[in-house]
Amino acid sequence: MSPALTVLFLSLLLGLQPITTDLYLPALPAITSGFMASLPQAQLTLTALLLAFGLAQLACGPMSDRWGRRPVLLWGLAVYVLASVASALAPSMEWLIAARTLQGAAMGAGVMCARALVRDLYRPLEGARVMSKGLTGLGVIAGLSGPLGGLLTDVANWRVALLTLAVFGAATLALLVWQFEETVHRKNPQAMEPATVLATWRRILSHRTFWAWSALSAGSYGGLFTVLATSPFVFIELLGVQRWAYGLVMSSVSVTYLLGTVLCRWLLPRYGLQGAVALAGHLTLAGGTLMGVFGLLGWHNGWAIMGPFYLFMLAHGVHQPCSQSGAIGPFPDAAGAASALNGFGMALVSFLMGSLLGKIMDGTARPLMYGVWFWSVVITLAAWTVVQKHGKPEH
Repeated sequence: MSPALTVLFLSLLLGLQPITTDLYLPALPAITSGFMASLPQAQLTLTALLLAFGLAQLACGPMSDRWGRRPVLLWGLAVYVLASVASALAPSMEWLIAARTLQGAAMGAGVMCARALVRDLYRPLEGARVMSKGLTGLGVIAGLSGPLGGLLTDVANWRVALLTLAVFGAATLALLVWQFEETVHRKNPQAMEPATVLATWRRILSHRTFWAWSALSAGSYGGLFTVLATSPFVFIELLGVQRWAYGLVMSSVSVTYLLGTVLCRWLLPRYGLQGAVALAGHLTLAGGTLMGVFGLLGWHNGWAIMGPFYLFMLAHGVHQPCSQSGAIGPFPDAAGAASALNGFGMALVSFLMGSLLGKIMDGTARPLMYGVWFWSVVITLAAWTVVQKHGKPEH
């Protein structure tokens, strides 16, 4: 595949994650009230999706090392389309939770293979540059998803908004069938054997470089998920923002993230993987601390939340491509398994955070603001300590 086509596939496959969450978020309050569901049930439509997303990667990683990325991608996208249709037709909240869980599992196949194919084709430093281009495309998809979700929910209803996910999945599946070429040239026939799987996981999980970069990627996504899980209720119900306007707010977050991926490509040739995330750590800590201080002062308004969060997301655009490439870098022969374990870590952190938020949300913006502050400290510590000590990329 040409480099441009590779980046296009990266953008679409990585974009499955934000479109599945960001387009859904403006509709979440309407879905909750429509089904007369509780707040914990509403949070479960996100947390169950993310838990299935993480667990599915553990299975899909060895499968893709055994049979290749292409068959796993095709089956995964087919299931994603079916689950999206089931979500749009859900007659109850329980049905919706089940369909979203299946959707998350299918999403895991796409996102895991996207990260793995970067390692199939590139070494860690170049892989981070290519990953940042793919994540720029992700930023564009995410930027369009929020406003589109809000507009469709207001003009039509939430079912039409969720049906859009099936259209996106079907279009991506068609392009994969037409143009995607297998990137695994030396498949591992033993990759699915239990003894091999356990030995591969043991090798990956005993590697300090993997843990250093995975701590950064999990912390960075934990901060983002904190906002994804709480912001619909904070902005739409607490601050009285219209759904379409909330969609624009989330779109502005995606634009900031997109700029962060551009910043990443500028930093990498000058400072390398470790230097880039160390510099981005200053932005992360500044944004999280400002938001936390504003929360302590009782400044619970849109600007007090979004101003600091823009700094956080600018750094997020550096942390994610670097950490995902760095974590998988030492394992060219087991990129699928390494990608799966890295993705599972991010999903597990998000699931645990979502479960906690469902219990502590108190009708104020404090859980959102303090949550981002907490994760900003975790991210900065990871970027400045373990990544600097153990994160040297291997070629």
